[in-house]
Amino acid sequence: MMNLADMLNFADIGQLTAIAGRYQCDCKRNSKHDLIQSILITLGSRQFMESHIRECAPEELRFLNTLLFDERSQFSLEDLLAAARQASFDTDPGKNGGYREMVARFKNAGWLFRGASQQSRYLFRVPQDLKLRFRERMGEYIREQISPISEPAIYRSEGEMLAEDLLLFMRYVRENEPELNQEGAMHKRYQQGVMNAIQIPEPLLGKGGWKFGYGRACEHYPPRLALMVDYARHRRYTSEEGFRLRLTLAGETLLEQEKSEKLMQIYAFWLKLYKGAIPNLPSLIYWISVSAGKWVTVASLVEGLGWLVKPFYYDDAASILEQRILRMLLHLGMLRLGETPEGPAVMMTPWGMEAAVPKQLQ
Repeated sequence: MMNLADMLNFADIGQLTAIAGRYQCDCKRNSKHDLIQSILITLGSRQFMESHIRECAPEELRFLNTLLFDERSQFSLEDLLAAARQASFDTDPGKNGGYREMVARFKNAGWLFRGASQQSRYLFRVPQDLKLRFRERMGEYIREQISPISEPAIYRSEGEMLAEDLLLFMRYVRENEPELNQEGAMHKRYQQGVMNAIQIPEPLLGKGGWKFGYGRACEHYPPRLALMVDYARHRRYTSEEGFRLRLTLAGETLLEQEKSEKLMQIYAFWLKLYKGAIPNLPSLIYWISVSAGKWVTVASLVEGLGWLVKPFYYDDAASILEQRILRMLLHLGMLRLGETPEGPAVMMTPWGMEAAVPKQLQ
């Protein structure tokens, strides 16, 4: 991992001059040493990161956020253009010029540097120390907008119940071999049977409403059950045979051993399932954990993080945050949810705080 000082040493004088010009550094423009020192002083100050975050347009902050949470350490120009497009909440491929401009702006601002070797000269990297400082200051910036609240008198926490209910669902499948309709979904009476068998029942889906984008089963079942159905199929614990849902040998073995799945495995699967609709889901969960280490209002979380959420068809930022993310984090045991006179409030659980930090930020 290279820091800003290392990358400035490898940068050509053209980029150094562009960065110094961008920040109006007072130095000799023909001296590489002078350029590097003045850029390091300017970009190293706390005031720089604070004012940078406050002056950035939302799409620029979303662009940096995408790079911060990406597992890759280097990016091609195509990767950066795709990140800029995603950050602009734009689907028009004809606006490539604007995305190129954004990438060029960040290159001239000292955030993106080409590799120094023959193999990496067409790849870009972000200095590690800038990433760390951006993450810290961005956390402070988001927390400023979140309203803390005292602990609700009553709150809900589901703990390990999702993993336990998965076993109860599989037991119901073994005992009843539910009938499936033409679309491969359990008939309503079997869905109700599952709800009666598990600890956290949900109302069944009505006609109409939102039915795609969050996994295959979300068309037919409410969100928590849909996640269990998709997970059991993914792990090959269940199979669909002759219009019936049956347990496989792997499913039978799991039930016999009475071994609950690890919540971390279900959480990792859920992230993959929802990433088509919410591409920056891991970063949103991280910022929720940074903001909700203590009780905070849901309304302020939506206000403080909504600008990071790209609407998905008819799902707006608020419904994505409240229904698709916070509600599912509750089911995954990562969040507590309570009611207060000011409205709903949430707080991350210790396991939620731990799971919310992606590997690349640990």
